[in-house]
Amino acid sequence: MDETTASTPRPRPRGIYLLPNLFTTGGLFGGFFAIIAASQGRFEAACIAIFVAAVLDGLDGRVARLTNTQSEFGVQYDSLADLVSFGMAPAMLMYHWALLALKQDSLTLGKIGWLGAFLYAACAALRLARFNSQVGTVDKRWFVGLASPAAAGLMASAVWVCEVYDWSGETLRFGALALTVVTGLLMVSRIRYNSFKGSGHGPKADRVPFFVLVLVVAILIALWIAPAQTLLGTCTLYALSGPLLWFRRRHSAGQDAAT
Repeated sequence: MDETTASTPRPRPRGIYLLPNLFTTGGLFGGFFAIIAASQGRFEAACIAIFVAAVLDGLDGRVARLTNTQSEFGVQYDSLADLVSFGMAPAMLMYHWALLALKQDSLTLGKIGWLGAFLYAACAALRLARFNSQVGTVDKRWFVGLASPAAAGLMASAVWVCEVYDWSGETLRFGALALTVVTGLLMVSRIRYNSFKGSGHGPKADRVPFFVLVLVVAILIALWIAPAQTLLGTCTLYALSGPLLWFRRRHSAGQDAAT
């Protein structure tokens, strides 16, 4: 046997590329199911489907790296699935739960309701496009703008908690409109959010600080006790962390300039 031939690694079977894409497809199915469930008034099921999609979205990239099956096709497919699961699904969920009721006040408010839902979906699309175009140039320790899964989690957990306590979306329609618009704008903002990753360079790029692991354990325990409330609290704190850190940096810069 030729020594060169013997030392050449055998090509990896292309079938293994199905594994990460199956996770992506599962996430896409979760988003699609959430849209159908929301249109049928099954809001709690729709919220759970969005969170299932978020879990699968976090796994597909990990699986691709572990099995060394990253591909440009997988990256683009993941973005398209995210647009459905974290753009369209939360927008339609909030529209059917609360924003649709705005038309009871006036025709103009009814239009504002569906335009608010569209604004959120459009901001999610812009956020994903910007992320894909900057993926190789930005510091991996930070997200520029609120990540679309976190934004979807905030929207879905808010509806879920209201369903748990029997708070009507029709009654809370103006608050729901404000939440939808603000969350959408946070996605396309320039505010930085912690990605809980390492330095973004070298073998430690995907490592996280130790306190993050402790925090994850605490969140898992709280999820077992009160899932909807825990998810809403976690998503709210994360969404607020970006603006709070931004104000802190501005205040520190102002103090340094004064001295």
